[in-house]
Parts: sequence; structure tokens; C-alpha cells
Amino acid sequence: MPYANAHEELRRADHLYDIVIETSHNERPRIQGRGSAIFFHLARADLSPTAGCIAVSLKDMRKLLPYCSAQTRLVIWPPSGAAPSVFRK
Repeated sequence: MPYANAHEELRRADHLYDIVIETSHNERPRIQGRGSAIFFHLARADLSPTAGCIAVSLKDMRKLLPYCSAQTRLVIWPPSGAAPSVFRK
């Protein structure tokens, strides 16, 4: 930072980035115009949409974090998709 095209401010007064999991979206191979820096982070109190990230309440984040490790693979299901019934480590 700063990066001429765009960059994220990770220190935020609204605390949305107090807990952030970086996803590997558009990482290998990186394709220009397909976006980057898609984070899994805390949601606003009103659960309003993000600018392309995945956001959950602090309550839900606290449920998920114990299942996460360096080997965890995060799979994002589309709203119309069937969500898995069990979390897996």
C-alpha cells in the first residue's frame, strides 16, 4: 500500500476487518479484471451487502473459527446451492 489501482484499508473504525480470512479468489492464475482481495470478514450490524466479500456476524464467525486451521479449505456455496449439513476440519 498504496497501490495505484486499488488497495484495502485493513484498519477500519467499523471493525469489519477485526477478523479477516483471505480467500484465494483469482490467485492462480491471476486474471486481470476478475477481482481480487475477496475476504471472509465480519458483517455490518444491519447485515448490508459488502463490495464482493463474504461477511458473517461475530456470533457466526466465533462458531466457524474453531474449525479453521492452515489446512482448512473454505468452500463458498451460492445462495441457491445446498449448504453442507456438517462443518469439517
